[in-house]
Amino acid sequence: MKTKRRIRNTAVYILLFVLSVAFLAPIAIILMNSLKGNFYISQAPFTPPDSETFVGAENFIKGFSQSDFMRSFANSAFITVFSVAGIVLLTSMTAWYIVRVKNKFTRLMYYFFVFSMIVPFQMVMYTMTYYAFELQLNNPVGIVFIYLGFGAGLSVFMFSGFIKSIPNEIEEAAIIDGCSPIKTFFLVVFPILKPTAITVAILNAMWVWNDYLLPYLVLGSGENKTLPVAVQMALTGGYGNKDMGALMAMLVLAILPIIIFYLFCQKYIIKGVVAGAVKG
Repeated sequence: MKTKRRIRNTAVYILLFVLSVAFLAPIAIILMNSLKGNFYISQAPFTPPDSETFVGAENFIKGFSQSDFMRSFANSAFITVFSVAGIVLLTSMTAWYIVRVKNKFTRLMYYFFVFSMIVPFQMVMYTMTYYAFELQLNNPVGIVFIYLGFGAGLSVFMFSGFIKSIPNEIEEAAIIDGCSPIKTFFLVVFPILKPTAITVAILNAMWVWNDYLLPYLVLGSGENKTLPVAVQMALTGGYGNKDMGALMAMLVLAILPIIIFYLFCQKYIIKGVVAGAVKG
């Protein structure tokens, strides 16, 4: 029995190691090529830089100057921060209302949010773009509301599942102590939702920060462009030629903030998974 268990555990560890390598390999390749000359990237993309191919910070300097990095970074940061904050706050309140107020209207609302998860963005993008321009949402502030709409379905679904595990007695005790519904939510319910809220924040932050199609359709490639659009537009030369070295360098700088954010919040995700397992 112990031998079979040891073999099974070893097989699981090997599988997890292979999956880890498969997921981390693209990032490692991008990092290696960001330090190599443009010619050597196409010649030997999978080899580490050496004394002949290493160019130091040249690609980063070139990409930084050609892609209008700071303006695009500020636009992406503004859109991501306010979109994620709005999604976490408003969808958590919506989910709390749906779970606690049980009637036909709330059930219909819940099914509406769940249904929105299965509608592909490509199905509605042309209509959405038209109305975004008609309603003057084609700016960094307006696109925040668009992201709130597209991110609401999954977020409400996740919050609803966790709120169902919170006993009603906790909220009833707060109401007896004189808390209004708003105070009950922010002082009692929302602190309990912290692990789930951070998980929702990470998922939506990764989506909004890395999104290319929606900002390109709504904001275009002008002064309001986001970082993915700026990198794509600035580092493309004539006849579709790309400066691959500068492109790799900008990709490294673009993914660093979201990686740092994930590493900072990772412990809260683990807490949320453990809490969900205990309560489930």
